[in-house]
Amino acid sequence: MEKKTKISKKNLHNITNVINRYKKLVLLHSNDMHGDFLAENVDDKLVGGVSMLSGYIGKVREEEPNTLYCIAGDMFRGSVIDSDYRGISTIEIMNMLAPDVVTLGNHETDYGVSHLLFIEKCANFPIINANMHIKINNARLFSPYKIIELDGMKILFIGILTEEVLAQTKGDGLVGTFVDVEEAAKEVGRICNAHNAIDIDFTVLLTHIGYEEDKKLAAMLDPAFGVDVIIGGHSHTFLEKPAEVNGILIVQAGTGTDQIGRFDITVDTLHNCVADYKWRTVPIDSKHCPRDEKLETILTKYKSSTDEKYSRLVTRFSKKMTHPSRTQETELGGLFAEIMRECLHLDIMLLGSGSIRNEELGPIVLLSDLVECFPYDDSIHMLKIKGSQLKRMIAYMLRDEVWQGAHCEFYQFSDGFRVAYDRKTHKFAEFSLNGAPVDDNELYTVGLQNFTFNNTEIAFGISLDELNQNGGSRVVATSCRDILDEYLTEHQHLGREIDGRLTLLN
Repeated sequence: MEKKTKISKKNLHNITNVINRYKKLVLLHSNDMHGDFLAENVDDKLVGGVSMLSGYIGKVREEEPNTLYCIAGDMFRGSVIDSDYRGISTIEIMNMLAPDVVTLGNHETDYGVSHLLFIEKCANFPIINANMHIKINNARLFSPYKIIELDGMKILFIGILTEEVLAQTKGDGLVGTFVDVEEAAKEVGRICNAHNAIDIDFTVLLTHIGYEEDKKLAAMLDPAFGVDVIIGGHSHTFLEKPAEVNGILIVQAGTGTDQIGRFDITVDTLHNCVADYKWRTVPIDSKHCPRDEKLETILTKYKSSTDEKYSRLVTRFSKKMTHPSRTQETELGGLFAEIMRECLHLDIMLLGSGSIRNEELGPIVLLSDLVECFPYDDSIHMLKIKGSQLKRMIAYMLRDEVWQGAHCEFYQFSDGFRVAYDRKTHKFAEFSLNGAPVDDNELYTVGLQNFTFNNTEIAFGISLDELNQNGGSRVVATSCRDILDEYLTEHQHLGREIDGRLTLLN
């Protein structure tokens, strides 16, 4: 006869504690969605879009009860549906996705801080940010953190966005934020120290500062703060596996809705840390994800409205025009910069590479295509800039940090302006305008978009005060897009080739 072992109440209690100590947590995460709401047909299957994204999130929630979905900034910008409704459509769609927590990205402020505060009231989910504040009294604009209780666990989320990426608020003198990641690290410490006493089991930083900055931030955090994971955005980084810095796992899920990040984590609730994990990006496509038909009803409502308004033909290019990288001369960048220079009678137009959101356009261009490709309808300022100042500005734009993975501002040049830059010696082999060397003492009329005009130190390492000493500045156009729309409508079959106006040596 088999002998039965009697388990004492004390041993049974210990066994129960061990079992309850380790708990499963699934963290789903997106970042930089940029209004990527609609699926696309790729190789005979639908890819991306919020309908199948919602279907996948719902499927995981049914399979794994301890599931949380978070978004690391930049829900806004990039689609006609978002732009035409100034983000209100996006919030309604996000309400259908029902994230557990969201942090702000820099593009959440594109429609103005006051509009963002209105948008927050429309959201059925918590929006967190630890550092945006009113300068006169340091009152925070948003809740800095969110504690979610799940299966007996307390999970702390903290939202971080630094001034280095939040350049859009420069025009609002009442709103401030952190200057750099060092200050951000101190604020994380303050929040963690204030809440460690309530036995936080797991801590997540939701950041929108870029992958390289995430690694810097992780290195500055005291392990005693208890930060386990950084889920980031802004740099649109695709990863094969998490980075680990200072014991903190760092992830990001690229951009758009073609994929979602997924953490399957075993949490050690005794030591409040990661006992084990698996991370991957999951493709959002019709082979893996069910559709959300209720969300599609909302999408159809907005798409029908915008299709009627934006289906007008603007132009037909002679070929498809491309913008494969923001840190190189591109066909689309050169074309758009030259159109603005010619129409506004400038010597040089410096067009922000980041204001072109698509990698290609055409050959047939509808107004909806143009708006999605170039969503920033800001004004253009004309400044008088000395040749010596212009050289400093372009040298700053081409500094080593740009090529080391940092998310820096970069600019496209109009016709006639040619630069050859030696990355090894940090000197110009050529710096000319219309075939003649740029004169250090001569003044040139240069066009800058409003965003750049308000952030010349971030963009070019030079203050606006210094530039304005040359005779001031003035607005020469109130709408970039009006210029592009009008010019392209009147000029059909345009083409553009890379002509070496920006050449990098060594």
